[in-house]
Amino acid sequence: MRIALRANWHNYLLLYLSAFVFGTTVNAADAGHGKYLTNASGCVACHTAEEGQPMAGGRPLESPFGTFYTPNITPDNETGIGGWTDDEFVSAFQDGLSPEGEHYYPAFPYPSYTGMSRSDLLDIKAHLNSLKPVNAANREHDLVWYASWRMPLVFWKWLYFDDARFAIDSSQTEQWNRGAYLVRHLGHCGECHTPRSWLGGTESDLELAGAPGFGDAKAAPNLTPHEDGLKDWRRADLELFFEIGMLPNGDFAGGEMSAVVDENTALLTDEDRAAITEYLRQLKPLPKQY
Repeated sequence: MRIALRANWHNYLLLYLSAFVFGTTVNAADAGHGKYLTNASGCVACHTAEEGQPMAGGRPLESPFGTFYTPNITPDNETGIGGWTDDEFVSAFQDGLSPEGEHYYPAFPYPSYTGMSRSDLLDIKAHLNSLKPVNAANREHDLVWYASWRMPLVFWKWLYFDDARFAIDSSQTEQWNRGAYLVRHLGHCGECHTPRSWLGGTESDLELAGAPGFGDAKAAPNLTPHEDGLKDWRRADLELFFEIGMLPNGDFAGGEMSAVVDENTALLTDEDRAAITEYLRQLKPLPKQY
């Protein structure tokens, strides 16, 4: 007990001196909050391969440009993110850049994650660093020839990438703003439910109006309150769907969406599911795009 008290006293002194000397306040990342944000961001579903270790990557993501394989995000120093600095981790999400300065393919949904705050991202990093390290080398993407070079991503970002943080809309309620943050950024719902141009950029004027499927993937449905979308869904229908995946007709979500419910929306608080529902119900009604 005496040793623990000494260690705490020493830590508090370092925090005080840092604030006094540098004029800043040092806040420790919250791994518990980071676990919640990790669930809200859908990291488990994408970064865990079938029969694979949690968060060790290797899951295939089919696209019109080929197959992407998700990376290992456990804190393994050799094959994961164990050696990443705070700035490198934040830059990956907010700038779409690797620690080596390479541009990430937007299959990693940094165009959505870029809106997340630095503090939330560092909480996620703290949670990921608390996981068991798994030594699992990342698999090379299997892409069509014209998408195999990363250099053109500079131009893609110029066309489609806005690295702005989420800003509160003072004309909307606190619940709506929370829902917008969850849907647009953490949950990155638009990455699947918003149609894309032939170059793969999302069409912002058709936010969440649905998108056609490709390969074996089914179409992502229209989430706007249009008659082609969620117009007939009651608030309670949406909240129950996000909690257990049940549709208004008594059927249950299947395919990719079942994983989203199990590993994401079902793990949110009732308040956050209600916020997502509020945001979706206030969207501009748009006809489906598939």
